[in-house]
Amino acid sequence: MNEEKHAQPEMLLFLSLLFCCVPLGGNTSPITCYNDQGDAVDWFYVYKLPKEHGEKSPHQGELYILLDKGSEGWTNGKGTVNDTTGALGSTVGQLYSQGKNTEVAYILYNDQPPEDFGDRWVDNSGGSGGHTKGVVLLDKNQGFWLVHSTPHFPPAQQEGQYYYPSSGVNNGQNFICVTYPLDRFQTIGEQLQINQPNVYDCNVPESLASLVPALAAVCAKKYLSGHIFPHVKTVSNRSVTLTSKDGTDFISFAKGASFKNDLYHSWVAPSLQSDLLVQFWVRSTGILPSDCSLGWKVLDITIINPGQTFTFKASQDHSKWAVSPKAAGSKGGGGWVCVGDINRNEAEEKRGGGTVCLQNPVVWKAYRTAALECEACGGGTIQC
Repeated sequence: MNEEKHAQPEMLLFLSLLFCCVPLGGNTSPITCYNDQGDAVDWFYVYKLPKEHGEKSPHQGELYILLDKGSEGWTNGKGTVNDTTGALGSTVGQLYSQGKNTEVAYILYNDQPPEDFGDRWVDNSGGSGGHTKGVVLLDKNQGFWLVHSTPHFPPAQQEGQYYYPSSGVNNGQNFICVTYPLDRFQTIGEQLQINQPNVYDCNVPESLASLVPALAAVCAKKYLSGHIFPHVKTVSNRSVTLTSKDGTDFISFAKGASFKNDLYHSWVAPSLQSDLLVQFWVRSTGILPSDCSLGWKVLDITIINPGQTFTFKASQDHSKWAVSPKAAGSKGGGGWVCVGDINRNEAEEKRGGGTVCLQNPVVWKAYRTAALECEACGGGTIQC
């Protein structure tokens, strides 16, 4: 009896501490990039493979390979890009679990938004709006920035659930997700202002607007078609270092319509002091050929095999990525991988867009070994 009497106050103390310290309601998990195992990760790359000719799988065109911080190279995705428990689904799926959370901000942008929204900014054949695709989601502590290449992705928050669109199935697609602390998102917002993205869904609540005013500006001016945001109208391009939550340095390159030049040849290659092999959507008009002027070789990739999966043509790949032909430490620099949202063609010289670059030996090897054949300067094909 005495033991029972003494135990009751201790139990009451435990319960009072439990309920006072655990927030009631809302999603208490950190907003972050997640891998296939459901673990929070600093960053990941996803390569959604194109539909393989003759493939008999019921999930044709939805398979992917994944590379995240700490891995030794590409690994097969545990399911499909449509799965809510995979890296992509669990990361972007955080948006739909927030409800009307006034402590969370998000911006969804895509030059080819979900079909219910139409192309409110520009048509896809021209214009000055950004050829950009991405997701920003954050709270007062941290969040993620996902840059990708998939049309009509992701669904607006009002859809209430994550899914991968059928329009992104046939061709290859790329995704880079990086987890950042709160103080990086003002800079990310400034980069987006330069890009002039087509924002089709967003919310930056008052609780966060004063902390990330650039993101609030992007959200508020989302349908001013053809206008560059007033206080950045003289900025045609800018590169910045963005340090992830766990201390990895990425370089964000953002250009606007007034840049009027190719992102890769005229800017990224000279900035990184490196030649580049570039994968982009080649089934559009005005494709820019490989260019070896300005002292740097920028070669268009023609044949690809990421992760030793299967070989396919660049015409089957909607991804936009670039890799140095040589490793870091080589003469002339190297070891870089850039994943972004803009192509090498004449129309997109006059549109906003960008890429996010990392110098990492594992990521470099994963992308470098994917590039098999390239267009030579002056025509013809060569081994990359």
